[in-house]
Amino acid sequence: MKITEEEVRHVATLSKLSFSDTETAAFATTLSKIVDMVELLNEVDTEGVAITTTMADRKTVMREDIAEQGTERQLLFKNVPEQEDNYIKVPAILDDGGDA
Repeated sequence: MKITEEEVRHVATLSKLSFSDTETAAFATTLSKIVDMVELLNEVDTEGVAITTTMADRKTVMREDIAEQGTERQLLFKNVPEQEDNYIKVPAILDDGGDA
């Protein structure tokens, strides 16, 4: 399955990323190769093979739930460029980053 450069640009736009034409072409080629490799798995005969949910015996390790003193807010906010009402103020990610 071929991944087109237009598809790469579309996903990059949705992710708010920008790539040069060279990078876009490289990503399209690389992603196409990855999809082709995954599609090869459809050719493997798995008839009679039991479903595998995990490859390792793992046990849930539980630790004792102990309440601990949290970090002071002033120390947490020490390097925060903008804050408002005890929240960290960040740029909007919707509507092209404008104020919402």
